[in-house]
Amino acid sequence: MTELTADAKAVIEHAFSNVWVEGEVVNFLAHSSGHWYFSLNDGTSQIKCVCWKGTNFKIRFKPQNGIEVRIRGKLTIYQARGDFQLQVESLEPSGEGALKAAFDQIKAKLDREGLFAPELKRPMPFYPRRIGIVTTKTGAAFHDIMNVLTRRSRGVSVLLAHAQVQGEGSADSIRNAIESLNAYNDLASTSDKLDVIIAGRGGGSAEDLWAFNDEALARAIRASKIPVISAVGHEIDWTIADLVADARAATPSAAAEMVAGREQDILERLDSRSRHLTQRMEYDMLMARSSIADITSRLSENVISRFRRLADRITTASYRFSPQAIAARFAAKRSSVDMLAQRTASAQSKYLKTLEDRLARNTATVEALSPLKVLVRGYSLTQFADGRVVRNAFDAAVGDQLSITLASGKLGATVTSTEEASDDV
Repeated sequence: MTELTADAKAVIEHAFSNVWVEGEVVNFLAHSSGHWYFSLNDGTSQIKCVCWKGTNFKIRFKPQNGIEVRIRGKLTIYQARGDFQLQVESLEPSGEGALKAAFDQIKAKLDREGLFAPELKRPMPFYPRRIGIVTTKTGAAFHDIMNVLTRRSRGVSVLLAHAQVQGEGSADSIRNAIESLNAYNDLASTSDKLDVIIAGRGGGSAEDLWAFNDEALARAIRASKIPVISAVGHEIDWTIADLVADARAATPSAAAEMVAGREQDILERLDSRSRHLTQRMEYDMLMARSSIADITSRLSENVISRFRRLADRITTASYRFSPQAIAARFAAKRSSVDMLAQRTASAQSKYLKTLEDRLARNTATVEALSPLKVLVRGYSLTQFADGRVVRNAFDAAVGDQLSITLASGKLGATVTSTEEASDDV
């Protein structure tokens, strides 16, 4: 029996080494070992499936009972029990219910991690000059993008990173393309660096767009150093890539218009400014001409008026400075000067007489008080050598040198004795 099951296993694994099967997941079990065990049911038949731990970590969502899936794997026999089973190599959701469940599962996980947070989204460059495109080179999306850019933004250059956008391995292909554009930017010169990346594809079914719901791809978009615009399907289509990207465009053409619109806006704005500037210059010229005419008229009137006033002043001045007027003014001034001279002479004479009288009175007073008048009557003025006046006999000592001033001349004397004055003097 062992040989039989071994032979049967070899035959089956050789004949069914790569098969695709669709069905509903039933009896799903995530074993503590990390392996997944479940059965696949199409309503008529059922087959056991196993997905080893080393394989299921690459699967983008966790299966649930009741959802439709598409499995690629190989048939084998578990010899210990002789069970016929499918060894899973890849697993994708199939059908709207399964796709919705898988989408919600991935979205909830990334949302919990904060990958959709608005503050993480980078602003779009104001005027992108070089754009990276991630899509298939043969698809309509690439041609739509190029048509818009060619028509609206002649100064923009494009770098295409070809990627598979549908089917098995497409999510990895898109992710690798985004990572390769970032690696290119790290080595490129400043003028060759990419300003923004457009990643997307044209419309299709939910299964066709499923690659853009891949968790690893979402993380690659978030990790990109270059801002990413997600442009997947039509306006009603939403993917995980749309939620995590820095900006979302409803279609690839709309994404191209987002990056090309800047140049178009600038050109239209410059054209509008040019028209406005021309109109403004014409208006300013018209106003300047009107202002110059007004100023010229006012200046002419002002010059004429001032000339007339000046002529009147000259006429008046000519009368004032005529010989007769000058002679009359000179005569009047001379009469005033003569009168002033007379008044000055009279005031001076009167003032001198007052001074002479005051001097005579002062002289008489001084003479009356002068000590010389006393000396004339026989008195003398006795002084010490230092000029002090001797008023008392005891002020002088025997031997002191004295100076005696008389009415006429001086005498030098030496004290030989002192005598106290008697009381009857």
